[in-house]
Amino acid sequence: MSRLATAYARVSPKLAHKPGSVAASRLHARLHRLTRGRIGSRLLGADVLTLTTTGRRSQQPRDAPMFYLDYARGYAVVASNAASSRPPAWSLNLQAEPNATAHVRGVTNQVRARPATDGEVAELWPRFVDMYAGYEHYRSIATRAMPVLILEPRPPVSPPRRSR
Repeated sequence: MSRLATAYARVSPKLAHKPGSVAASRLHARLHRLTRGRIGSRLLGADVLTLTTTGRRSQQPRDAPMFYLDYARGYAVVASNAASSRPPAWSLNLQAEPNATAHVRGVTNQVRARPATDGEVAELWPRFVDMYAGYEHYRSIATRAMPVLILEPRPPVSPPRRSR
């Protein structure tokens, strides 16, 4: 892991809920979406997607950038929140409404989230650590489970058929 990524892994748990962290995340997500992935699609050597969920209380769209792995026909993500004792808001939103939108490399994909099986976690965790070794640091200091979620493609919704 690069020195920058190592430093980030050590510092990010302390910054997770400090003023400005939400604004920085929102800015990253906004730039990533506005530039169709030309800005913000890689961070610390890892691929980044922006996930749009529905706020569980507000019912408003919420964007969150996150590291991901291509998996099966969709994506795998870790609900780490930099090892914070609080799960990331986006994962709580997915518990309430598993349908979401993933913006990846300039493409918008309709997805449905589900928890990874134990076998999938065993397969994916080493890949996550290879991508960003900070996950192993997070796991060592976390006081809660950091679930792996699978974002599976959702078929497009067809418009209703008109009666003739």
